[in-house]
Amino acid sequence: MKQKQPVHLDLVEKYDQFKNEEIRGRYLTYAHIEKFLKDVGDDCDLKKIGESVQGAPIHSLNFGSGELKILAWSQMHGNESTTTKAILDIFSALKKFPDHPFVQQIKEKISFRVIPMLNPDGAKAYTRLNANKVDLNRDAFELQEKESKVLRQEFDHFDPDFCFNLHDQRTIFSAGSKPFPATLSFLTPAMNQDREILPSRTISMKVIASITNDLKKFVPNQIGRYDDAYNINCTGDTFQTRGVPTILFEAGHYNNDYNRETTRKYVVAAILSGLNAIATKTWESFTVEDYFKIPENQKLFYDVILRNARVKGKIVDIAIQFKEQLVDEKINFLPTVEKIEPSIIFYAHKEVNCNGDEVKKINEEELHENDIVNKIFLKSEVLIII
Repeated sequence: MKQKQPVHLDLVEKYDQFKNEEIRGRYLTYAHIEKFLKDVGDDCDLKKIGESVQGAPIHSLNFGSGELKILAWSQMHGNESTTTKAILDIFSALKKFPDHPFVQQIKEKISFRVIPMLNPDGAKAYTRLNANKVDLNRDAFELQEKESKVLRQEFDHFDPDFCFNLHDQRTIFSAGSKPFPATLSFLTPAMNQDREILPSRTISMKVIASITNDLKKFVPNQIGRYDDAYNINCTGDTFQTRGVPTILFEAGHYNNDYNRETTRKYVVAAILSGLNAIATKTWESFTVEDYFKIPENQKLFYDVILRNARVKGKIVDIAIQFKEQLVDEKINFLPTVEKIEPSIIFYAHKEVNCNGDEVKKINEEELHENDIVNKIFLKSEVLIII
């Protein structure tokens, strides 16, 4: 007999029915999401909880009235928008499918509070930092910035049982040592310099193990475990130190998905899986060992590698990394030469074997490190990098 689909994964299967198609791409500001926030539906509560340095509003979205309280925040780094898109999709699902068994389960068992955009100034400028050039994820201890104080205020007043810390990570990460990109990565932050595994950290490890068990059907071999070096200035480390099981979600690269529209779906699945694990306590059936079986992230990828290319009469490999640039409210990806070496022992999201043929810039000048190369000449033919 066919095994019944878990209710939270049944909702994931309906993703195309609730994805917010109006919100796309990497550049996502408060202006892009304002309309959606004001129309989240009767079962969701929108509250203004503070302002950014430049006076932009910071809101929370609230759903459910259950005893288990989960606090989540996204776009702490303004240029990390994938998890914000995923959160908006989830709230679209809550509105579109109010009678779905999983939605009802969440509503009854969980109080879910989300700050969808903690750093609206950084989002507008498409930068990791806030308007004062401060990384909010290094301000959890000193609390110098307005946005950091807003998050701490919500943490103190809401008194969550769990925290979801939502981020993006670069395309350089692999899931372990094999040639698989880390499409999703997770971490239960350390609680002290010795990285002890104390009770609250054990719980978050088991929740991550449960999420990974669900997600491996969507992204097999592409789930990683983030480095757990302790830093009390980091928000996740601070909240974990205070005894609240905290989970870092990192949205990463999927093949040919630089706008992260595919990864977005898997982040939705991961968050729904986490909500399910907490609501049903299925995390209890997993172990700390299951968490440590998740391969640790390594920095083993470039975006493009040109293999066996001839430059200045020598056969070399050329590693190219895309740098992001905001132009007219769109993100341009600038292919930048990072390394030219006889042999580059890394993986690439795209590899081209040049078969010993000469490679030059489009103006026929020789290639150098730090050059931006949207197109190159390969054997006197134009090769488009991106």
